[in-house]
Amino acid sequence: MVAQLSVVGTRAPRVDGVQKVTGAARYAADILLPGMLYGKIKRSPHPHARVLRVDGSRARALSGVKAVLTIDDVPRVLHAGAPAPRILNHIKDQYIFDTKVRFVGDGLAAVAAASEEIAEQALDLIAVEYELLPAVFDAEEAMQPGAPLVHETDRNLVVPPIVIQIGDIEQGFAEADYIVEEVYTTGRPAPTYMEPNACVAQFDNAGNLIVWASTQGPFMVRGILAEVLGIPVSKVRVICEHMGGGFGAKQDIYQHEFICALLAQRTGRPVKMEYTREECFLAGKTRHPVKVTLKQGFTRDGRLTARQMRYVANGGAYCSHSPGITEVGCWDATSLFRCENFDIRGYAVYTNNPVAGAFRGYGAVQSLFALNCQMDGIARTLGIDPVDFMLQNVVGEGDLVSAGHRLHANALEACLRRGAEEIGWYERHLRPRQDPSGIVKRGWGVGVEMHSSGASPFIKEQSNAILKMNEDGTVHLLTGVADLGTGALTVMAQIAAETLGIPYASVRVTAGDTDVTPFDIGAYASRTTFVGGGAVAKAAADLRTQLLALAAEKLGASADALEVRDGVVFVSRDPGRALPVRDVVKGEGGVPGRSLMSRATGEPDVAHSFAAHFAEVDVDTETGQVKVIRVVAVHEVGKAINPMGVEGQIEGGLQQGIGHTLTEDLIVDPKTGRTLNANLVDYKMLTSLDMPATKVVILELAPDPGGPFGAKGVAEDPLLAIGPAIANAVADAIGVRIREYPITPEKVLRALRAQQEQL
Repeated sequence: MVAQLSVVGTRAPRVDGVQKVTGAARYAADILLPGMLYGKIKRSPHPHARVLRVDGSRARALSGVKAVLTIDDVPRVLHAGAPAPRILNHIKDQYIFDTKVRFVGDGLAAVAAASEEIAEQALDLIAVEYELLPAVFDAEEAMQPGAPLVHETDRNLVVPPIVIQIGDIEQGFAEADYIVEEVYTTGRPAPTYMEPNACVAQFDNAGNLIVWASTQGPFMVRGILAEVLGIPVSKVRVICEHMGGGFGAKQDIYQHEFICALLAQRTGRPVKMEYTREECFLAGKTRHPVKVTLKQGFTRDGRLTARQMRYVANGGAYCSHSPGITEVGCWDATSLFRCENFDIRGYAVYTNNPVAGAFRGYGAVQSLFALNCQMDGIARTLGIDPVDFMLQNVVGEGDLVSAGHRLHANALEACLRRGAEEIGWYERHLRPRQDPSGIVKRGWGVGVEMHSSGASPFIKEQSNAILKMNEDGTVHLLTGVADLGTGALTVMAQIAAETLGIPYASVRVTAGDTDVTPFDIGAYASRTTFVGGGAVAKAAADLRTQLLALAAEKLGASADALEVRDGVVFVSRDPGRALPVRDVVKGEGGVPGRSLMSRATGEPDVAHSFAAHFAEVDVDTETGQVKVIRVVAVHEVGKAINPMGVEGQIEGGLQQGIGHTLTEDLIVDPKTGRTLNANLVDYKMLTSLDMPATKVVILELAPDPGGPFGAKGVAEDPLLAIGPAIANAVADAIGVRIREYPITPEKVLRALRAQQEQL
């Protein structure tokens, strides 16, 4: 079967490539409609305050202003900001505008005007009277008795604590020869996608709401807009033709999407709202800062006996995905390395910080950072090579992992062995560990990860696809999956073409329109290829059956005796008896040809992809600067539908992960709640010039039967392993471990000074 693949496994060009390189691709902010107005949001300068009065009279009087909205002008309906249907995430804690503001940047009024400049002027004319309230920014402090309540919840908890208990933790620690307990903390990186959040809303003559939005979940946005605005779902249409990145943060529905629709309704004219880059930082979503306290017991020979973890996630002012990332982070702490006794506790906490939401690596970045680094430290304590120690303990074939999925291959072991070979891990002692001056020291580190494809069993996964074979033998694919710019639609086309046995160029894809395409939950959890592609494969298989049945009539053979390849249907044992697909569906004697159609739903179980990353770093002991010299990333993906796309996902994830590990952190003043670096000058992102020499190795060792052609997800995996690999390499270089993301020069120098003081 694999040897006969002609489309799957090739570096097929992007289906949207020409549109993007020519500038023809339309993003939400590119939409221009006659008579369009521009909306802006008035935001709070205070982290916590009661809104006593909002006076928009002066703004309404400004020439060019067409509408001003305050709390009295919007529906008073609670909604959940996170539309993905995770049971724990469905916390309705937001109004469009509320009587309280809970973070610096919280919106409390809005305007629509003839230009963005006039709208900005109008915001300054809106008078607001506040009653300032005490604020809390640290998650641990927020859980203490007497702390200011962000919402009226016990100890500022978003949901009750998440508790995972397996085996006997006390017995596990009793069996241990050594016990280590450490605290790891992570920062607040922002997704900084290229395309800012944007929305255009218009009501047509029939009262239908049409919304162009940059979103990972068009159907989820449609549902929540309909619920909150009191409009039937059938009268709401959400369109997302192209996206310039989302990284999870655009899973949420945002304040501007409600407001944009309401302003369009109030004025009777289309309205556009687009966040500035500063607003993306202030009012977008970030990764959750998490404090992980990890305690493990182990024997002299390196067997783990107990794992205890406390995971405290700082969710900011509203729920968003705080319960979801906490649950995932806790469950992922039971993976990677064999252990029979667990006590894992997770706390999702409200504070008066900007809202933290879904972000690539959803909750696992934080827990796997702690787990990988502590395993590296344990190995060094025992005098065992870190790779050998991981090989001794990694989960493998037959092991049961966090989601109840039993592994059917030793994929992590294979990734570790291949990565060690590629980077020359066991020969590293032959290389110099410092430059001649002794100032710059070199270190090597490793990190491993595994990630689910989709969110089952936490979510009932579902995607749908419709395939229509046209009268000329070409195929039109309708899919609800969202393409964040990752090439997802290209993969869908490849799956359809391969399953049908037709050329890749014969498949046309339509996506991103809730009125046209079938339902899809959204793009998250590395699910698109696995779940969405599975639906496409099922629909294509059904369509292929219809095609062969029709061909059987014309070729005078049973359908079971036929094959279709490269757009030609032929008799298996007599290839000379053949018809091009177009002739199979072509009409006769002036009668139009046949149009075949199929629809399918993909609802696969969970699958896991795996990776091992190896990093080589230089640390300047005078400046504290860490430079990543070389990275080897080995990923087991089941089947690479488009190797170029898989490599792009891994390379992009490495860039993002290196940034989160070393430089990226949205800094919030712990006294005022103000964000101090809400711009691309002070928020430090890596550029292409900062990237190390990188080698990506793709393994296809454990194809999953639930995925199309055995494919599994890969989008989030690269972020999970690269950070620990770098952190472990830094520890190897300087002999002291830094347990806090990002690993900045200041932290390196502080650690080196502390090391000197102890000598």
